Amino acid sequence: MNVIVDLCIIPLGVGVSLSSYVAACERVLAEAGLEPHLHANGTNIEGEWNEVFAAIRRCHEVVHAMGAPRISTIVKLGTRTDRPQTLHDKVTSVQSKLAAS
Repeated sequence: MNVIVDLCIIPLGVGVSLSSYVAACERVLAEAGLEPHLHANGTNIEGEWNEVFAAIRRCHEVVHAMGAPRISTIVKLGTRTDRPQTLHDKVTSVQSKLAAS
């Protein structure tokens, strides 16, 4: 099953700057063969369910290995069975409606 995920991993107990942890997770996602789309408050990921969630687990392992004693993660996800849909499709749909108005 294909899934589109909005992921936000928050290391706790590591100070204020989190960019090195974000960069480490972005590398994990890319190494997993996914195409992460970083945004200001997280990362969008699309792919096969098991591959995406295995990569999310790997992000947790890497962030813990970097010294984070705790991690809080927010995952928002969507699936469709009526037709295939990509992140690009979703954004393009809204942009076309904005352009028409």
